[in-house]
Amino acid sequence: MMNPAEVVKQRMQMYNSPYRSVLDCMRAVWLKEGAAAFYRSYTTQLTMNIPFQALHFMTYECLQETLNPHRQYNPTSHMVSGALAGAVAAAATTPLDVCKTLLNTQESLVLHSLNVSGHISGLAHAFRTVYRLGGVLAYFKGVQARIIYQMPSTAIAWTVYEFFKYFITEHQHAKRKAQRESEK
Repeated sequence: MMNPAEVVKQRMQMYNSPYRSVLDCMRAVWLKEGAAAFYRSYTTQLTMNIPFQALHFMTYECLQETLNPHRQYNPTSHMVSGALAGAVAAAATTPLDVCKTLLNTQESLVLHSLNVSGHISGLAHAFRTVYRLGGVLAYFKGVQARIIYQMPSTAIAWTVYEFFKYFITEHQHAKRKAQRESEK
């Protein structure tokens, strides 16, 4: 469900997007390229999300060891660790995101500039195309925007997660303590 929505979102965001609305985009893509166009980047999405989440969690845990070694509820350390973990994961997986965007948008300017006929299909084809367009630096187009987008999101997510973990744990401890007191 998310992959088709991502395809439509990215095509609507393209410079000089030919689509007037979400429904117009969906209809045009369906008629011109078929259902497969909505899933062309699916494996790339998975390939990107797995390392993103792995780096995200590992970085968060490493930062918590440094900023909050006693693992107490500390909203500031959770927020900072979450933001930095999101930044690291976003930066490291930007090349995959660039390829995913190319697969989703099939930008005609890109295709014409490289004399590509048909569609870019698959991660390997997207990687080669991005490299042909701008070398290694092309893999990091938009890295700053991606980091800026991820940092608040991951900071909020970790802070909220840690709050509820603390709240539920404290509630359970209080409940057990009250239960022990009543058994005496």
